[in-house]
Amino acid sequence: MRIQRARLWAAEPARGEELIRDFLVADVFTDTPLEGNQLGIFPDGRGLSDEMMLAPATAGLLGCGVMAGIGAAINTGGVTRGDTVAVIGCGGVGDGAVLGARLAGAKTIIAVDVDDRKLEWAREFGATHTINSLTADPVDGIRELTGGFGADVVVEAIGRPETYTQAFFARDLAGVVVLAGVPTPQMRLELPLLEVFGRGGALKSSWYGDCLPSRDFPMLVDLHLDGRLPLEKFVSETISLGDVEAAFAKMEHGEVLRSVVVF
Repeated sequence: MRIQRARLWAAEPARGEELIRDFLVADVFTDTPLEGNQLGIFPDGRGLSDEMMLAPATAGLLGCGVMAGIGAAINTGGVTRGDTVAVIGCGGVGDGAVLGARLAGAKTIIAVDVDDRKLEWAREFGATHTINSLTADPVDGIRELTGGFGADVVVEAIGRPETYTQAFFARDLAGVVVLAGVPTPQMRLELPLLEVFGRGGALKSSWYGDCLPSRDFPMLVDLHLDGRLPLEKFVSETISLGDVEAAFAKMEHGEVLRSVVVF
């Protein structure tokens, strides 16, 4: 059976069946017992070619990073046609934000990272410009590429005070900063309060892309099947459970976007 059902969150056991529980977010299974209101229905593949099937390794990406990035741009940031957008950090979440900005019709999409390989990946997802922040100041670069104004929406997809500060000063007046990266509990942020007041706009955080699965998952699946959402490009490799440690090492070295465990 092709992927048809996605668990959205844990439910109470029903009819004596022990339901699988996990992180209170979404995962994808080919078959698992669930209550009906916990299901997201995916196409069963009838009438579709093999190339257009929603493979499990691809569908699983909707359960975390890709949705977090796309939603950060579209749901939280409110990116719309003609906007200028900057994304700081081009891993799986950041590239999801780049792709979301492209889907929303942004005219300028600036990707910022310290790894040229990741910047090339960002271009494949729709970035119109890239900045390596090891060799160029990202705030100056973003302002230069937006006529001196700054971006309408800046998505910070790393979760560090330094990069958030860059995002804050790289946005246009009355623009939006979206924090999609997850900071550690010890991190602290210092900003001139007068700048926070004087620049206006909005400073937002985006938890899981402000996703509503019943609304967003069917839309993203349709976009993928229409060829407009290349989810498969996020899958750098499929691995077994025995390869997890090696996959974490690759992730730490920036060698992959997503390693998907298949068993």
